[in-house]
Amino acid sequence: MALREDFEKQGAFLFRRRSYIPLVILPVLIAALFHAEVIERLFGDFGEVFWEALCLVISLSGLALRVGVAGYVPSGTSGRNTKGQAAGQLNITGMYSVTRNPLYLGNFLIMLGALMFVEVWWLVLLGSAGFWFYYERIIFTEEEFLREKFGNVFLDWARQTPVFFPDFRRWRRPELPFSLKTVLRREYAALFGIIASFTFIDIAADLATERTLEIKPFWAFLFVSSLIMYITLLVLKKKKKLHVAGR
Repeated sequence: MALREDFEKQGAFLFRRRSYIPLVILPVLIAALFHAEVIERLFGDFGEVFWEALCLVISLSGLALRVGVAGYVPSGTSGRNTKGQAAGQLNITGMYSVTRNPLYLGNFLIMLGALMFVEVWWLVLLGSAGFWFYYERIIFTEEEFLREKFGNVFLDWARQTPVFFPDFRRWRRPELPFSLKTVLRREYAALFGIIASFTFIDIAADLATERTLEIKPFWAFLFVSSLIMYITLLVLKKKKKLHVAGR
């Protein structure tokens, strides 16, 4: 099998399982927790608070990228299917005018913030390397599909638009207005996922390094608040209160 077909086959396999394959990092994460909280030992409580805030900002910036996509996305693009490639049209405005993969860039930043939160350098290195290997194949498979379906339109866009790291000089205003309902419908679980991950990492790190069970008030407040928001938005989505025509 030629390398191109091999990459496409691997990408298709990973694409169909992209919702749960990243969970393979869990054993590595658990091992890293026993070496966590390096910042606190080196720089004290102030350094710890600063580092935690930085990690949260990085993850939330990834969520902001996803919001920037979801708020303007038309129907038939940026789908969440896992069975195979599907795209009714090629989206080349908004965030897709500055990077070809804004959602994956957002995912990377969300993951990066969570891995940095553990305060173990080799976990960040291994997680980032795994991310690049994993998404490189998926992106390759997606672009082969788009090349075949949209031809020169895709090729012209790909020649001008970076594959991953954005070039904001190429910004093109989205054709549709921003839709908050669409954002809430598509990303309602993302904020809770981020806060829950940070909260459980913080608890697990204390258990692993200090043998103490402690839930800090700040993370407890964020966890409960984001959980209430998650349940509320889930109910609204089930009742189709967040549906927007053409989105």
